[in-house]
Amino acid sequence: MTNQVKQVEKVTDVIQVLHAGIGFYEDAMKEVDNMSVKSAFSRMVENKEKTIAQLQPLAIAEQGDVEKGSSWAVEARKMYTKLASSISSNQDFTFVDQLEEVEDKVLEVLDEAMGADQPAAAMVTLRAVKAEAQSLHDEMKALQETMKQ
Repeated sequence: MTNQVKQVEKVTDVIQVLHAGIGFYEDAMKEVDNMSVKSAFSRMVENKEKTIAQLQPLAIAEQGDVEKGSSWAVEARKMYTKLASSISSNQDFTFVDQLEEVEDKVLEVLDEAMGADQPAAAMVTLRAVKAEAQSLHDEMKALQETMKQ
């Protein structure tokens, strides 16, 4: 019987989505007019930076180095949103709507990471990160619903 040590998996994917999300939120802050929306975006950036710092030790365990990359899927959404907002009558809503989708993507990649056979310590971190990510998602969803009306 062999003892296999579990390896951290898929955490770098989460960090890549978070990195891309930060860039998207920072760009969006320059484009929106509503101060409460800017404030919400700023909180999202701060939280994602904190989350990346929490996850980097797991990324090092996964790949031997910190993760600095960015998710192409989120980058593509950012480009689409810039185009859509340029022709939209409600630019602020366009950014909120698309950034809520980014929060969906964060939850999706966290679920994938949590579905992998992770070491116990990694799962503790991932569960804490997921709880915070769910809260941020819910905040963006509520903002989206409020702005729809």
